[in-house]
Amino acid sequence: MCLIQYAEDPEPEEPEPAAPGHADPEPVERVPAGLLYVPVRPGTREVTLRMFRTPLGHRTAVGFTRTELLAATLGPHAPWIRLSASALRALAAPLGASLLTIDPTFSAPAATPVPERTGSGRSVVRAL
Repeated sequence: MCLIQYAEDPEPEEPEPAAPGHADPEPVERVPAGLLYVPVRPGTREVTLRMFRTPLGHRTAVGFTRTELLAATLGPHAPWIRLSASALRALAAPLGASLLTIDPTFSAPAATPVPERTGSGRSVVRAL
């Protein structure tokens, strides 16, 4: 840690201005992702939003920009609905999720088997 401050050095909190003709690598404004493919819980009659946790344990809602990304992360038969990011945030907020994760790439297998409903009304257990 350096305790000497020079007049020509910017403060650490101040971003360096972008050189003329070069775009800023991280835009300050959020760009809407459009409609997202949002995972829902399987086996229920009504649609239930599926919540996830970040590696640090915080609750997060998840949305994917393409079905291929959703299938690669959650499997080819994962049920989903289409929602905008703002609608997903509005549904997730009462559930305690203030984070929205777009296109996550890593996921751990389910800790317990996921029950799957059959046409006869009986539950079938399917391991992920």
